[in-house]
Amino acid sequence: QVQVMESGGASVRPGESLRLSCEDTRTRGHCLRWFREAPGRTREPVAVFGSEEVHYPDSVRGRFTMSKDNSRGIFYLQMNDLKVEDSGVYYCADFCPIPPDWGRGTQVTVSS
Repeated sequence: QVQVMESGGASVRPGESLRLSCEDTRTRGHCLRWFREAPGRTREPVAVFGSEEVHYPDSVRGRFTMSKDNSRGIFYLQMNDLKVEDSGVYYCADFCPIPPDWGRGTQVTVSS
C-alpha cells in the first residue's frame, strides 16, 4: 500500500515555477525528503528536513522551498526560476520507516 504520493509535475519553460505536492498518510514531517532523478544520473536529494531548518543542495538553494501543511498531511516543494537541468522525476520519501517509503514520482520537464 502506497503511503506517500507525489503530484504536480508538468512541462514548463525555463524561468517558470512549479509547486509539487506530497501526501504522506502518516504525516511525520521531519522524516520527509524530496529527491529527483534525471536520465542517466543517480537520484539526489533536493530538500531534507533538518532539526531546525531545511537543507538544500547548492544547485537548488534559493530557488526551491519545502514546506508542510501538518493539518492535511501534505508537503510542498515550491520550485522557482526552473532551469533545464532541473528536469527529472521528483520523488518524495518518508525516511521514518525502515525501509523508507517512496512515492512513485512525478515528472518535471523544463525546456524551451
